[in-house]
Formats: sequence, structure tokens, C-alpha cells
Amino acid sequence: MKPNFSLRLRVFNLNYWGIPYLSKHRAERLTRLGDFLNMESFDLALLQEVWSEYDFQYLKQKLSPTYPAAHYFRSGIIGSGLCVFSKHPIQELTQHVYTLNGYPYMIHHGDWFCGKAVGLLVLHLNGLVVNAYVTHLHAEYSRQRDIYLAHRVAQAWELAHFIHHTSKKADVVLLCGDLNMHPKDLGCRLLKEWTGLCDAYLEAQDFQGAEDGCTMVPGNCYVSQQDLELFPCGIRIDYVLYKAVSGLCISCKTFKTTTGHDPNHGGPLSDHEALMATLCVRHSPPQQDPSPTSGPGEKSPLTGVLREAWSELGQGMAQARWWATFASYVIGLGLLLLALLCALAAREGAKEVAILLWTPNVGLVLGAGVVYLFHIQEAKGLCRAQAELQHVLGQAKEAQEPDQEREAAPLQGLREGEGLKEQ
Repeated sequence: MKPNFSLRLRVFNLNYWGIPYLSKHRAERLTRLGDFLNMESFDLALLQEVWSEYDFQYLKQKLSPTYPAAHYFRSGIIGSGLCVFSKHPIQELTQHVYTLNGYPYMIHHGDWFCGKAVGLLVLHLNGLVVNAYVTHLHAEYSRQRDIYLAHRVAQAWELAHFIHHTSKKADVVLLCGDLNMHPKDLGCRLLKEWTGLCDAYLEAQDFQGAEDGCTMVPGNCYVSQQDLELFPCGIRIDYVLYKAVSGLCISCKTFKTTTGHDPNHGGPLSDHEALMATLCVRHSPPQQDPSPTSGPGEKSPLTGVLREAWSELGQGMAQARWWATFASYVIGLGLLLLALLCALAAREGAKEVAILLWTPNVGLVLGAGVVYLFHIQEAKGLCRAQAELQHVLGQAKEAQEPDQEREAAPLQGLREGEGLKEQ
């Protein structure tokens, strides 16, 4: 491979907001999106919330001359909504569905029915292995009272773990998607600290777009102003994250976002803004003076965020167990009432009343049983993630102790030498 080897990768990311029968101007926006992607000819286009497979098939046919490789990630009842279009052949494909994804009885939110997931595609470009990930995490419906925080933190950890285990042979790692987290939120910090991914918006040499890189802006006619009540300038919840292995240098030359309108000055492509990044990969020159080994102090940011995530998952687990306990009491009460109704049904005068109350009581027991089983499963999922975090924290502590012993050894020797001089 030549020393001046370089790779230029142009990436497009968009939460398309394609809910059948509910998303406004869906067909018109889909047509304009296809026209724009064909015109720009990105290397990769990664989309979220393409809830209709018909929409994917339409884009696949429309984009086939420019993007011959395409894939739709299927999961859940409704689907993950994730799909990718690539100018280059896709060597490998897989996906991972998140263990926790909201509550089935919160039908008006619908995240549980989607089967939120992370999709992975592997590309071979100019001798380099590129792992590209696309994902969509659970939505945040209330900033003040976020009942899904523990689930989103668990998803962020699961995503980071998935990237960690599947990218060991990759030269370049790319993650795009709607994380539904602000840059300083716990899950976002956990993901970046554990994987070492860089934020294209923060690292870009040339940025053009919405203020502060926001991806939901008040100027977009599809955005609910109520969602931006606490953030009048907008929020940034969509990301392009990347890194390269040692020996390679990756940089973001340009990073662009739309600003409430599509790039051709028409209506918005979605209620989210599109992200466009140009990444450059090259061989890094050999270091003359390699940096010293990281000390314990440099590990403290990761350790701190791991502990914070462990605590948040613990709170979520306690809440899940409370609901499971409450449901078990309801089941017990319902079974007792059923026994009483059976006794009443045996008596002549109360048979009609007992039969009338039998159906709703059975429904209560069955409903409470479903709630119990779900929250037991939720508690186990949170417990598993917490145990993984605990293991990582234990390893970090063990790694710090030898460093501290090595630092203490010269000081101990110095003290012993001073003692001999005094004698």
C-alpha cells in the first residue's frame, strides 16, 4: 500500500420521518429525497424511520443507477425503519435488536412495536475495511420526566458493546443515526467514551448548517414547537461519529446540515435535518516521540461515566422491580376475587352477579400477569447491562492499581534512602 494512500468517503444521514398515513407530505418528500441523493451521489446514504417497506422499494428502484447496493433492516412488528444505500458493494450485513425498547402498553409512543436496532454493513474500499453502523434509539418524549432514560442508556451501552465486538477487524468505523440524545446526555457520553468515536460536527474543518449543528430546528415547518419549548434554538440528536485504527488518520473535511429546507430550497425533507459529511482517511506518519502510556488520571472520564450509567441502570431496575411487585399483588388480589366469585356462583341468589364480574376480573388477572412478566424481563435486561458495566469498572480498577503501585515505588525508595542518610 502506498505511503500517500488516501480514501475520501462522502456520507449522508437522515431521519426520514416516514410514518404511513401520519407523516405530512410523505410521498412528495420521498420523491425529492431520491432526486437529491441521485444528484449528490454520496458513497453511503443511511436512513432512519423509513417505516414503510414500500417506500424503501421505491427508493431502491429510483436510486439503483447511483447506489446499486441497498438493504432494509427488518425487525419488530412495525420494523426498525433502518435502511442503507451504497455506491460500493456490501461485503457483509447483520443487525442487532436492542433488548430493551420501551413499554408495550405505551401504544401512543409505539417504540416497543418498532424493534429498534443497529444495522451493520461492511465495505472494502481501496484495501480498507469500513464498518458502517446505522441506528435509531428510543425517543425522549419528556425532558423533565423521562421515563425511558434507563432504556436509552442501556441501548447506548448495548450499541457501544456491539461496535466494540464487531469492529475489531475494521480499519474505519462509522456510526450514523438518530440517537435521541443531546451531546452531553449520559448515553451519548457513554457511547463516545467507550468506543472512542469522534463527533463529525465538533471535528469538522469546514461546517455549514444550522446553528450549533442542531438537527431539529424551529424553522422547520414539520417540527412541533412544543418539543423545542426548552430549546428555542433547536436540539442536536442526529450524529455522524467515526474513528480509525492506529496507523491511519481520519478527519472530517466538511460537515453540512440542512436548515429547515431541503438543499434545493424547497420544503423540508423531514422534521429532522439531513447530515452530510466528507471524511478523509490516510496513513498517519510514524511518530518520532510516541506519547507515554496513559495514566490513571486519563481513565477517570470513562470511569466516571461508567459509574454514572451503572447508577442510572440501578434506578431503572429498582423501578422495574417495583412494578413487577405491584403487578404480583394485583394478580394475588384478582385470584382471591375469582375464588370469591366461584363461591358466589355456587349460591342461587348471587349466580348472575358472579358471572357478570367474572370476565373483567379474569381480564385484570391476565393484564397484571403480562405487566409482571414484562417488568421482570425489563429488570433482567437492566441487571445484565449493569453487570457488564460492573465488570468493566472492575477491570479499570485493576488496571489503575498497578500504575499506582509503580508510581508509589520510587517514592518509597526515596523515603528509604532518606532514612539511611539520617542514620
